[in-house]
Amino acid sequence: MSTPEARTSPARAARLSVLKTYKLYVGGKFPRSESGRVYEVTDGKGQWLANAPLASRKDARDAVVAARKAFGGWSGATAYNRGQILYRIAEMLEGRREQFAAEVAAAEGLSKAKAQAHTDAAIDRWVWYAGWSDKVAQVVGGGNPVAGPFFNLSTPEPTGVVAVLAPQKSSLLGLVSVLAPVIVTGNTAVLVPSRTAPLPALSLAEVLATSDLPGGVVNVLSGDTAEIARPLAAHQDVNAIDLAGADAELAAELEGAAAENLKRVLRPEAPGAADWAVEPGLERVTAFLETKTVWHPIGA
Repeated sequence: MSTPEARTSPARAARLSVLKTYKLYVGGKFPRSESGRVYEVTDGKGQWLANAPLASRKDARDAVVAARKAFGGWSGATAYNRGQILYRIAEMLEGRREQFAAEVAAAEGLSKAKAQAHTDAAIDRWVWYAGWSDKVAQVVGGGNPVAGPFFNLSTPEPTGVVAVLAPQKSSLLGLVSVLAPVIVTGNTAVLVPSRTAPLPALSLAEVLATSDLPGGVVNVLSGDTAEIARPLAAHQDVNAIDLAGADAELAAELEGAAAENLKRVLRPEAPGAADWAVEPGLERVTAFLETKTVWHPIGA
């Protein structure tokens, strides 16, 4: 006769795996797609990894509303405060680096060592951009000489809501390389990660949600890049779009739609030309900045 201890022994008990449910990240919350759709994410060998939410046009519109709502508070925060929050994100990425390395390895078909190197580079890059938060104004702003008794000062300001199409083949390092420079200066973002490798981006959303980053500053929509990007390019309340993750045909279509409402457009590099491992400059930071010039009389 078996005892209660034997019947509940961990050695004898069989358990089911608790599979991870990935969700969108919109306005600081984790909703499922309003369409209820998902799609299969596989590794380089075609093995199933997870079901990811397939975002719809309605999800894209909701993300823009959330990004616009968050823009005032985020752009109005001090540069020092934004830098602190971005650095906190890097701290949390460091604490989960093994998880992200495993997701990158599965997503990109890399060895464990290479995936770890890509993950470390992504964390280091996030720290690098965090450090620029209170220094950009000194580089791209300043006093202008004028003929008259006036101070003439130029200062950078964020463009607004930016749609970001993340690179398709660099699921974390490329993602960080296009997202961090957008938000460090006070913009808010609607991020569309790689269609085939969205899991690192969806896991990054979990980090963002617990890192003091206000809800709505970054919104993550996984799914078909073209389906999500089209309404974003045409949306009147999106101020700019980064086409890094679009192929040439889609980029041309989106650029045409963006021209209808005078969006800023950052064109993608030529196919095969983008090397996300190269040390970045400030090009992606300044691409989403406006310049405000103020005149003030000199009290003589």
